[in-house]
Amino acid sequence: MPELSYSCGPADLPLLGDTIGANLDRTIAAYPERDALVDHPTGRRWTYRELGIAVDAVATGLAALGIVPGDRVGLWAPNCAEWLLVQYATAKIGAILVNINPAYRTSELEYVLDQAGVRMLVAAPEFKSSDYVAMIEQVRPNCPALEQVLILGTEPWHRVAESAPDTDRLTTIAATLSADDPINIQYTSGTTGFPKGATLSHHNILNNGFFVGELCGYTAADRVCIPVPYYHCFGMVMGNLAVTSHGAAAVIPAPSFDPAATLAAVAAERCTSLYGVPTMFIAMLAELDHGATPDLSALRTGIMAGSPCPVEVMKRVMDRMGMTEVAICYGMTETSPVSTQTRRDDSIDRRTATVGRVGPHLEVKVVDPATGRTLPRGEPGELCTRGYSVMLGYWGQPDKTAEAIDAARWMHTGDIGVMDADGYLSVTGRIKDMVIRGGENIYPREIEEFLYTHPDIVDAQVIGVPDEKYGEELMVWLRLRPGAPPLDAPTLRAYCTDRLAHYKIPRYVHLVEEFPMTVTGKVRKARMRELARDILG
Repeated sequence: MPELSYSCGPADLPLLGDTIGANLDRTIAAYPERDALVDHPTGRRWTYRELGIAVDAVATGLAALGIVPGDRVGLWAPNCAEWLLVQYATAKIGAILVNINPAYRTSELEYVLDQAGVRMLVAAPEFKSSDYVAMIEQVRPNCPALEQVLILGTEPWHRVAESAPDTDRLTTIAATLSADDPINIQYTSGTTGFPKGATLSHHNILNNGFFVGELCGYTAADRVCIPVPYYHCFGMVMGNLAVTSHGAAAVIPAPSFDPAATLAAVAAERCTSLYGVPTMFIAMLAELDHGATPDLSALRTGIMAGSPCPVEVMKRVMDRMGMTEVAICYGMTETSPVSTQTRRDDSIDRRTATVGRVGPHLEVKVVDPATGRTLPRGEPGELCTRGYSVMLGYWGQPDKTAEAIDAARWMHTGDIGVMDADGYLSVTGRIKDMVIRGGENIYPREIEEFLYTHPDIVDAQVIGVPDEKYGEELMVWLRLRPGAPPLDAPTLRAYCTDRLAHYKIPRYVHLVEEFPMTVTGKVRKARMRELARDILG
């Protein structure tokens, strides 16, 4: 009988049973004078001792305003030191932090504030072209639970941030908290309909951050540059919680991603680790190609995640940026987020062609989406995961929770995965992104990887579009290198002929400067399919 696509992650270390606040306090006691946080664009920095005082001040201030365990506190701001302070302060007093996407418009903001029952909102005054203050005033009458708004940089915020830490009060609150309490609500992207609020506990996200850091080899000597958004798990869990659970330092390079600013922060702060989605690394590599010469000699590791990682991009990051131990992580918001990760001693092939093995204390399996049966290794199917990382559920939506998490607590990811004989996983796309052309199942990731071998193609995204004859046909959106000649469909088809099966060769080619993206850097293929209807008439 063939071996089944199931794997359980071995663990040398036990799960952490702490709350986030207790874990931070332990780190502060161990490394009081080491750097904890550097806000590079403002020049501000905190040691762990100073960070502890600042977090306790905000926690005391929020408690003085009546915030109690279980209350929802929204946070609407780009990356900044205050984001991290509120993250840990709410955890200290048992409030549930509701992350709000900085790119939200009024309808999305109103939905999240109302759906989560947010009692207090902490917000930046503005971001890019968005006037947050005006937008909040517009939606506030329709959000009956919203009692208080704190705008960063104003006097009411300063009163909270400059509160005298009330250690006795915080200790009393801490004694009532459990590691299994909900502590965070993160809204999924919502490509169809409104987003769902994945509800996560201390236990979920603290352990996930800790074990991600363990597999990266973090110690108190590490300095982690975090250009990915704090509002997403990548920033606040894989970033902040991985850092603080190891006594390392978090470096904020800019309020939102800027490739030049990120490279400058890595150089100035001697960062040893750098995070990013593939499009971010592509942009940083372009900066280097255009003559930027930052000192990246301290870099050894980092994480590339958030969307499928092109093999050629991964190899260039390792070679050009010196990140020889860079890891690929795979996961989703509902699983805190990481389920699988490559290891530092994995071969280059493993670290460029797979998303690694299952993490400590977790289980993964690949199942037939139609029957739910676990498939033999080597066969593609839906990737499922189970363990400490699986969310408590979608906030206020038990029906949606039941659709995603089965009776045995397996989270069904909706991703197509293949497990090899050694337990390494490859993710070939989303079930909903699979293209069925004339009865052939086509996985866009395979075609995208091949197109990266073309010397003029910087990035490629393949989608299915309606076709009368075949049901679906392939369309590719391409970003070309600067100065490259236009690439039309006949030329691309000629390049692919004899290299790809005929049914995998895209019929349509669309050249773009950029793809439709979420704020976390994920390509919005659903939006591309919508736009393709107009493009193709």
